Amino acid sequence: MIFSDFINQIEELQNKPLGGLPSQFKLAPKLRMQFSEELIRSKNPKQAAVLALFYPDENNQTRFLLTERASYNGTHSAQVSFPGGKTDKTDQNIEATALRETFEEVGILSEDIKIIRQISDSYIPPSNFLVAPFIGVTNKKPDFKPNEEVANIIEVLISDLLNENSLTSVEMETSYMKNIDVPCFKLNNYIVWGATAMMLSEIKDLLKS
Repeated sequence: MIFSDFINQIEELQNKPLGGLPSQFKLAPKLRMQFSEELIRSKNPKQAAVLALFYPDENNQTRFLLTERASYNGTHSAQVSFPGGKTDKTDQNIEATALRETFEEVGILSEDIKIIRQISDSYIPPSNFLVAPFIGVTNKKPDFKPNEEVANIIEVLISDLLNENSLTSVEMETSYMKNIDVPCFKLNNYIVWGATAMMLSEIKDLLKS
């Protein structure tokens, strides 16, 4: 998609109804299906925010940013995700969390980003986080400056997200589940699953509706 075409859709994207859980659950692992809203509230989850940032590449095609997390001794080691993280007491609101974390992780200034809208929260059972995802846009290709939390920058064409051939499933084994078949996106040869895939599913439905 040409970036000018994406820009022309922004007002429409801001006003479209969200797909919510029905959109997210298209790419949800079975583990996530077990958690009702009531159960999630009872767990008093920690708050976090992420940013799905869209921008033009050198050919004026629309891309969005994903990151591969650095390896560490933790639940989400080496996984693919949006830039983001947990709220800090200095954040004015949850949107400020997404912008601050994006700057810290990949070096993009908050003033260079326009927030288009917030989409549906996504709950992450293994770490007990309730994540607020935001869609944002910047009008030029960023000069990424990843910090030590980021192993790789992943720049994905929006056309690849919209391509049904990007949908697949894989058998996963993690610290909290064994040999489980999970739905996922395959983007730039990376497997994107879990909460990030659920958020992308809602974004995809929003763009296609």
